[in-house]
Amino acid sequence: MTLRSLLLALSVSLSLAWPALAHAQSLPDWAIVIHGGAGVIERAQMDAATEAAYRKAMAAALAEGSRVLKAGGSSLDAVEATIRQMEDDPLFNAGRGAVFTAEGRNELDAAIMDGATLKAGSVAGVTRTRNPISLARAVMDRSPHVMMSGAGADTFSRAQGLEQVEPGWFFTERRWEALEKELKRLGLPMPTRPIGAPAPNKAVTERPPLDERKFGTVGVVALDARGNIAAGTSTGGTTAKRWGRVGDAPIIGAGTYADGKSCAVSATGTGEYFIRLTVAREICALVQYQGVTLQQAADTVIQQGLTALGGDGGVIALTPDGQLAWSFNTSGMYRAKASSSQSGVVSIYGDEP
Repeated sequence: MTLRSLLLALSVSLSLAWPALAHAQSLPDWAIVIHGGAGVIERAQMDAATEAAYRKAMAAALAEGSRVLKAGGSSLDAVEATIRQMEDDPLFNAGRGAVFTAEGRNELDAAIMDGATLKAGSVAGVTRTRNPISLARAVMDRSPHVMMSGAGADTFSRAQGLEQVEPGWFFTERRWEALEKELKRLGLPMPTRPIGAPAPNKAVTERPPLDERKFGTVGVVALDARGNIAAGTSTGGTTAKRWGRVGDAPIIGAGTYADGKSCAVSATGTGEYFIRLTVAREICALVQYQGVTLQQAADTVIQQGLTALGGDGGVIALTPDGQLAWSFNTSGMYRAKASSSQSGVVSIYGDEP
């Protein structure tokens, strides 16, 4: 082979390899996407102070998860830390600020899943654990089980040394007023105000435009520098829920799922429909077995499957190669994303990117 032909062959080889090299260089070292609930969220109904409060809360949650990932923390650590912060923020329907059941209780659900191992943990109907997402992780890491519920889950929580609180810790006036309104609509009696709840104070009640009865779940999906993905979700469920109702958030494959071969997903919306469609797993299956992009998979399931069934809500998702996506069929969804190659973005309305 002449020198000229050798150089030509080398040039062709490099030109063929360049797209792959460029793609590899553009992959983020870490990434995170969060949601704070989907529903009827419109500019006409949102006052400036409420919008600013939600944007600030979403930005703070995004910063917390980004901090963990920038420091080399795992995707699981980032998911847990971010959701813990959102559970402690009364703006969201998770932890403190959760909606009430028809009996006037806060019954909390959460789940977390590791895409690298397919290990998962979830809890449903817990009433005493300050941060249900940490209890879900304890179920995953420190028990042979995947899911625990009710009093048994709270007993396990105490045994693991997780912080316990009185039921009044979760109380917020606006969620109590939402319960009153919903029970009146249903023709059901109003329960006694919870022990430990503050005295009624209508003057400080916050009234966000979010549909209190259905939406407000929080969730996070994250990618760490080792290429591992994880997902987590936490919720108080639906206002005036009865009979120990459990939604999709703690059900692996419905509201929460992560698989390193495909994607990580967290959902928010009317849980009964997400359960029937196994929304989170369905999105990952489309990515894994049909080779579609993450955004295409999310839109197929949410804009077509969920909508056709009559369900409403949305999802956030990401892949091990750094694709980020969200999709929702409501007028808005509190959402945010960031990565090592993209600065933070916080969005609320449907016409925002």
